[in-house]
Amino acid sequence: MQDTFIQAYPKLLQPTVAVAGLWLAHGDEPLLSQWFIDAMRPHWRAQNYAIKRIELISVKSWQEVLSELGSQSLFDDASALIVTGNHKPDKAVIAELERLAQDAQTGAHSHSLLWLTSKQDKRSQSSKWFAPFAQYGHVIDCNLYNEQQRQQLLQIQAQQFGLKLSKEAWQLLMSHTEHHLLSAYQTLWRLSYLFAPQLMANSDKTKENNISKPATNVALDIKDLQAALVSDAQFSVFDLSDAMLAGNSAQVVKIMFQLKTTDEPTTLVLWAISKDMRQIMQLMDGQDPQALGIWRSKQGLYQQACRRQSKAQTAEWPALLYRCDRAIKGLIRQPAWELLLQAALELSGQRLFTTR
Repeated sequence: MQDTFIQAYPKLLQPTVAVAGLWLAHGDEPLLSQWFIDAMRPHWRAQNYAIKRIELISVKSWQEVLSELGSQSLFDDASALIVTGNHKPDKAVIAELERLAQDAQTGAHSHSLLWLTSKQDKRSQSSKWFAPFAQYGHVIDCNLYNEQQRQQLLQIQAQQFGLKLSKEAWQLLMSHTEHHLLSAYQTLWRLSYLFAPQLMANSDKTKENNISKPATNVALDIKDLQAALVSDAQFSVFDLSDAMLAGNSAQVVKIMFQLKTTDEPTTLVLWAISKDMRQIMQLMDGQDPQALGIWRSKQGLYQQACRRQSKAQTAEWPALLYRCDRAIKGLIRQPAWELLLQAALELSGQRLFTTR
């Protein structure tokens, strides 16, 4: 079964959802992938799943996935695997995945496999590896294709936060955040703690097992939003993005220092850097900026950033981003903010270290 994120996400927020079997969520918007995991996780926990992540570093990594799904636990009813990476399974693994999916449909087991990949085009969707997910599992397109879908998804999030914005308030929010999904979501999050703190407190207490939205929504009009959006003279990850793309390394350092001082989540900073790096690499490969979802007002900045880079330099970016991610998770000793600054400066055209 194939579905769009905007259609599948509300269903996952319902109290009872069957999560066994194969799930494939593909897209180039990390925030949607994370929301999908967040929506699945309460169901896994409620149904006593053992949740584990596996990174596909090669085709052989699929053997670890199959081994994990074949293992039994004395304490958990089934396994829920979050698989990341773009290495496609070989013929033998495809056959095993098909068998697992069919067994899940018949109730022979209740294991759940969620594979997060980059966006898959029509050609990829006709490949043999795609078939078990499309025929026996769930394929979710984690991409937003127009402004209506973006606002529809944000309205769902607003309901989860216990908020109900007027039409004029929505227009101001989208304009203030430049129609950027993460920025709008962060603003809704802040609004929830300003106007619905009790609802959010209750939501936090029951978040593990309660998937439904708050019973009461706080209505906000444009005056409420205007008062809440007064600038506090602090930088955001979007200011960082503009500075990196413009090649303003001095401003990048200034913004990074401010973000660190104000305890901006390192995961959000990494998201902003990795998103821009990924789009620059895609542009340098000849992809169309509009097809990548880059706003016309920012296409000039991205093209400017592309001219500062070479294929040899951008080839090193995935490894650097991986080190940033490991530092954030505490898997390596190097400070996360130090690596994030290095990555941000690399994108702006200022290399701290020269590799051979």
